[in-house]
Amino acid sequence: MNEKPIVQAPRERPLSHEPNLDCGFCPRLAVFRNSLRATRPEWHNAPVPSFGARDAHLLVVGLAPGLRGANRTGRPFTGDFAGDLLYETLIEFGFATGTYGARCDDGLRLVSGAITNAVRCVPPQNKPAPSEIQNCRPFLAATIAAMPRLRAIVALGRVAHESIVRAFGLRLAVFPFAHGAEHVLTALDHQSKIMKVIDSKSSERDAAVSTFPHPAREAEVAVISSPPSAKTHASARTVVLFDSYHCSRYNTNTGVLTKDMFRAVFAKVRESLGSP
Repeated sequence: MNEKPIVQAPRERPLSHEPNLDCGFCPRLAVFRNSLRATRPEWHNAPVPSFGARDAHLLVVGLAPGLRGANRTGRPFTGDFAGDLLYETLIEFGFATGTYGARCDDGLRLVSGAITNAVRCVPPQNKPAPSEIQNCRPFLAATIAAMPRLRAIVALGRVAHESIVRAFGLRLAVFPFAHGAEHVLTALDHQSKIMKVIDSKSSERDAAVSTFPHPAREAEVAVISSPPSAKTHASARTVVLFDSYHCSRYNTNTGVLTKDMFRAVFAKVRESLGSP
């Protein structure tokens, strides 16, 4: 496809702590991303920022951007089959409004919801390495910490589930993944954190960062050149984690996940949160 993606307009009260567009913390992903920039310069080919507002009640967490989906368009779950099913379901249960057109300028808006990924860059064969998942986890923890009204999280797949649990500083053995499962997560109390931030000149500085940092820069998105400390957990609060198999074409084609199974998860989320 040679269609040039539409750059998403800056959002009001955006999610904070997104990786730098040229983030190099995962060398394999950086090499892959740069190769795509050479062959597909019209694509996004950068860490995909979270989509939604900081005051959302719901956060959906996927695995990683799809090659011809979010990596192409620059918006999570936009441009591939997984997005077709996800946004259709979000609209059905009142978490999104408008028409999903598989592109950033389709006018679709989330309603008290946000979407992100456990890994922000597209991985080869859609399979991030364990070290890459770990490297990106602090960005997920910081995103969760920046959402003061968050009450529910939907994990799309085991990797997303495990990243969320670890972002809360909790043990996987206590919160095992299972489709349709619900887990009550209570984060450790970190109302403020000291983070090591590495600037473009590779010098280190200590930066006191509040749990809910203020937006920064012209696009009002706080972009940092180094992830928060791995010891940074989601801020103190209790949320309910809902598990689902990932809404990938493979899972639906093989019958691992049906449309009704997926709808049932979001029906429970809607019941938990109440009417929109």
